[in-house]
Amino acid sequence: MQLVLETFVKGILGQQLNFLGRAITLVESTLKEHQQFADQVLEQILPHTGQSIRLGISGPPGVGKSTFIEAFGQLFVEAGNKLAILAIDPSSQRSQGSILGDKTRMEALATHPNVFIRPSPAGTASGGVNHHTRESILLCEAAGYDIIIVETVGVGQSEVVVRQMVDYFLLLAQPGAGDELQGIKRGIMELADGIAITKSDGRLLADARIAQKSLESALHYQIPLHDHWRPEVFCCSALENKGLTDVYQNILNFIEQQKASGELDRYRQTQRKNWWIETLRYGLIERFFQSPYVKKQLAELEQEVIQGNMLPKRVAQQLLKLYFSNEPIGNL
Repeated sequence: MQLVLETFVKGILGQQLNFLGRAITLVESTLKEHQQFADQVLEQILPHTGQSIRLGISGPPGVGKSTFIEAFGQLFVEAGNKLAILAIDPSSQRSQGSILGDKTRMEALATHPNVFIRPSPAGTASGGVNHHTRESILLCEAAGYDIIIVETVGVGQSEVVVRQMVDYFLLLAQPGAGDELQGIKRGIMELADGIAITKSDGRLLADARIAQKSLESALHYQIPLHDHWRPEVFCCSALENKGLTDVYQNILNFIEQQKASGELDRYRQTQRKNWWIETLRYGLIERFFQSPYVKKQLAELEQEVIQGNMLPKRVAQQLLKLYFSNEPIGNL
């Protein structure tokens, strides 16, 4: 497909899925010309963004994120909403490859005309998302999607990255997890606006009720992330379609309250600030390692650290001095 800016923008705003999918591909591309074109598209569609509800959904492996979203997403589309799901798959640390199988795990939603599912690899990014999830959210909003769900890989405390790009963060837990629940208390539970205990059916229902009480007790001693909002814990079953409506209504109540108080606008302003700082940091690191001056000394100094001959801090300071003394500011 020829890269014509006006055509791309018109296609995205016209809610044409081929242009939306292609735009996300360009955003995620490592080719410089693709990234530059994607930036131009994003600048053009920016005035048409910001009207959706942005949801983050995460939880440990095996908690049933895709199964939950498959059933939970039906509530949104049945209410007349257009739903976009940005499903981030974990990447291998060796090959950087991903399975990208979320569409096969959400068969009903995948065939719904008002649902767009985009699996993407996490790559080397932390926080259970890839480096361009925020841009993908904007593109989906410009394409007319009312609800954006970011399904993350569930990697622990670094989920703070996801928290910084969504309005409501839903944490999934499972009954009978034992030590896992304790880990949640020490980690990302403080980031959640709501917690859903999945698989709360059959012989696991009793364990789910116990887990619910345990999590509610832990939440009672936490400082709330938002004023006038206390996260609730819900027992849910995607298979029996129980408890999902309670979570759905909880999200709507939260968004309504945050909008009325002006907190939602303030929170998104903070998110945009964090975004540009993160982008700046990532860009500086990338440019630093591409510098020929750094490359020339990097291997030798790295060996000095590995052999224990130099302090890592000292090597870092030396390389930074080398970089900034040779790289003109105009080249950054």
